Amino acid sequence: MSGSRDIVITGVGIVSPIGIGSERFWESLVTGTSGIRPVDLFDASSLKVKFGGQIPDFDPKLYVRPRKSLKVMSREIQLGFAAADLAIQDAGIGEGSLDPERFGVVFGNDMIYADLEDLETTYRRSRVDGQFDFQAWSEAIHEEVHPLWLLKHLPNMTASHIAIAHDARGPNNSIVLGDVSGLLGLAEAASVINRGWADIMLVGGTGCRLHPTALVARGDSLLSHRSDDFTRACRPFDLDRDGLVNGEGAGTIVLESREHAERRGATIRGRLLGTAARCEPATRQKKFTGTSLRLALEAVLDAAGLTPAGVGHINAHGVGTVEMDRAEAAAIACVLGDTPVTAPKSFFGHLGAGGGVVELAASILGLERGFVPATLNYETPDPLCPVNVVHGEPLTDRPATAISVNLCSTGQAVAVVIAG
Repeated sequence: MSGSRDIVITGVGIVSPIGIGSERFWESLVTGTSGIRPVDLFDASSLKVKFGGQIPDFDPKLYVRPRKSLKVMSREIQLGFAAADLAIQDAGIGEGSLDPERFGVVFGNDMIYADLEDLETTYRRSRVDGQFDFQAWSEAIHEEVHPLWLLKHLPNMTASHIAIAHDARGPNNSIVLGDVSGLLGLAEAASVINRGWADIMLVGGTGCRLHPTALVARGDSLLSHRSDDFTRACRPFDLDRDGLVNGEGAGTIVLESREHAERRGATIRGRLLGTAARCEPATRQKKFTGTSLRLALEAVLDAAGLTPAGVGHINAHGVGTVEMDRAEAAAIACVLGDTPVTAPKSFFGHLGAGGGVVELAASILGLERGFVPATLNYETPDPLCPVNVVHGEPLTDRPATAISVNLCSTGQAVAVVIAG
């Protein structure tokens, strides 16, 4: 990120397994309260892994307006819309108080899977003598499926619904690149402000890796099977980790140019100092090595004008799989030495495209309060993960800066630097 405009954070909205809203989210972080629980969004009895970071008390009717929009919103879109609504409230933005043409939205999304109940009757009508009949399907789908069904599953619809509801007519974009989508959206929004195309941007990410179709499609080979004590299943960088834990959630932050924030009397909750993204070739045959993360970390330090000694903590991707954690830890240690590391996924699991902004929120709130949140379930260091993991209790007396990172198994890495 380059340019002369000072970019600040003025609002935070969180919908997560450990709390809806900043206060409940932070309370869970400082008290070590896990959000991993048995999945009951659907009948999970046939799954080998029946737990995850499920949001227990989400009611979309409290946030979505007009109410009829719920008919064309998947759960991911509902979560993202709610997080944006909370961020708008937190930033003290009143209806009609902004220039709509200088107000934009960038949101990170995953691919949105179809809800089984939407297609069940169509599928049943298409079975003829025990076989699937494509001709019957083509006839049934016109009669059984709602004409606007597709709108529930387009990744760009989260940003679209939010922009319509809040009259944000400025730049609008959707980033669909898996785990790095949210932080890449942040980099895009900052670039938009720096180029002078907007004064204020809503930036978010949303994901639901607990969707039954997603669970079947992805399989369980990378998942933790620690069913006997599922709250201890997500163990980033711990020697005894056995895989990731799926979850769901969304986060949104409000980015503004400093002059715009001060002009409207906003409370500044943090500053964005720099962003960087890099990529390395990674496939099933050629695993992620961490080179892209190392390069991104070096670039973001340069962009922010920081040395490793000036970094208060690293907010790690910390997904909890054996190889990815080792690659990430090696890259962090190479560039930042023993800078303290926290891994928020240990509280709520892997939120997909929603993870980056929700995780970043933990650092934003922590910098405000002078704490680095601890990592849950870190008990036995892995010698091949040479990082200084904050555990046991929150850390204090650190510089008021943080680097948050996200990675993709396909090779992408993104890093952002914020300050209190």
